[in-house]
Amino acid sequence: MHYITYYSSPMGNMLLAADHIGLTGLWFDEQKYFARCLDQDYEEKELPVFKQTKAWLDIYFAGKEPDFQPPLHFIGTEFQKKVWEILCKIPYGQTMTYGEIAKQLAAERGILRMSAQAVGGAVGHNEISIIVPCHRVVGTGGNLTGYAGGIDKKIKLLALERVDMSRFFIPKKGTAL
Repeated sequence: MHYITYYSSPMGNMLLAADHIGLTGLWFDEQKYFARCLDQDYEEKELPVFKQTKAWLDIYFAGKEPDFQPPLHFIGTEFQKKVWEILCKIPYGQTMTYGEIAKQLAAERGILRMSAQAVGGAVGHNEISIIVPCHRVVGTGGNLTGYAGGIDKKIKLLALERVDMSRFFIPKKGTAL
């Protein structure tokens, strides 16, 4: 059974979802893949995990790095879960490329190469926006490609974390806009 609640952020309304294990989803209204993992049977209810998540978001949107994390419950393939675990390790105010994540996964698996495109697919299907910081993943050379919440939100989130935006650019065309 899933439970939901809402959060009004400075960047728009957000839907939070959780089960008995932890937070399963955090989406901006109308973002790509909105509430994809949410059970059809859910109930609106305030839970302790939602109180923790809202406190985390209040700190984050105040421009500070939260020093705790609400309990998370990843719902996805083993590959996706591994990518999301790596995302959680990207430090506040820093970025990582899809290729760097692919290299890290390949090294952990003892293989020579891993597809950065496959990593991109897993990053794009992250259900827990901001707390699992997929906005910190950029393309090679500073390409601000892809963010399910929209490139404008990705830029605002990186700026909120005081990331030096001078080395980044928005691609003029492509499939990941």
